[in-house]
Amino acid sequence: MYIAILGGGTWGIALAKLLSENNHTVCVWSALANEIKTLASSYVHPNLPDVQLPRALRFTTDIEAAVSNADCVVFAVASAYIRATAASAAAYLPDNAILIDVAKGLEPGTQRTMTQVIEEVLTDSGRPAKGRLVALSGPTHAEEVARNVPTSIVSACENEETAKAAAQIFMNSCMRVYTNTDVLGVELCGALKNIIALAAGMIRGMGMGDNTNAMLITRGIAEMTRMGLSMGCRRRTFSGLAGIGDLIVTCTSVHSRNYRCGEMMGRGMSYAEASQKIGMVVEGYYALEAAMELSRSRQVDMPIVSAVYDVVKNGRDPHETMNELMQREMKSELDT
Repeated sequence: MYIAILGGGTWGIALAKLLSENNHTVCVWSALANEIKTLASSYVHPNLPDVQLPRALRFTTDIEAAVSNADCVVFAVASAYIRATAASAAAYLPDNAILIDVAKGLEPGTQRTMTQVIEEVLTDSGRPAKGRLVALSGPTHAEEVARNVPTSIVSACENEETAKAAAQIFMNSCMRVYTNTDVLGVELCGALKNIIALAAGMIRGMGMGDNTNAMLITRGIAEMTRMGLSMGCRRRTFSGLAGIGDLIVTCTSVHSRNYRCGEMMGRGMSYAEASQKIGMVVEGYYALEAAMELSRSRQVDMPIVSAVYDVVKNGRDPHETMNELMQREMKSELDT
């Protein structure tokens, strides 16, 4: 197949390498001319310095050239740029191409997931994509996928045959892909787990231990599940790879930007200082507004998300915020 990857960040490049090694023809597009120039000249991504990319990869800043003949288009830009990228690509997307989103986030103001944003843009452009839009999500750090570390992911589409077709594109001896038709649940997991990971980093930065992190992960998945159930998602999605699987890895790994950003904030840095030090997009920050909008509009209690919002957006002291969480009214664990 001919596959276009829209986005030259670490995740897009890791997937480009995997797909090229699966014998697909792969072209990587980026709006950043310097990024494309560096990749095309060195075949190394600056944030994946030990990974040599296949020479068969192509690179371009021309989005028409990238997507116009594609069998599959992968949207791998940060969530904040999904709408603009979909709008730029819309006129050139082939009618039968499988469209795959790998960005994880919620759009502030609309509370839409990334495939919902893409679908809206394409429909408004007269290029509807219903039934061929796939969300690919799960516990997948680019740093490990690029090194062929065994990994598993979820291909989610309301059309199960499309989900299977997308899964087959990525499957190999190092990448196992499961399918799921609960697209909203899979995408909600991907967005909300980044916020919980900010909290996980904060508690580590404050000097707390494994007990605290286990508590946070467990109550975090409960919070995510509550929201999902209120929106008609399936409970099992939240106990699967896109849910608890991705939450665990994002709340425990040094590869997680959200975790590292939270850790620096737990040590006293502001979000602005911590994110600047990370030097890459911290998706949990961009999902916060939409998550709080959902919590209020659907009247779903999300104490961890709310606490992270207070620290990140309002500058509250994380120690004080943690103390308040620990002293909340007693509840049954069996409550939804």
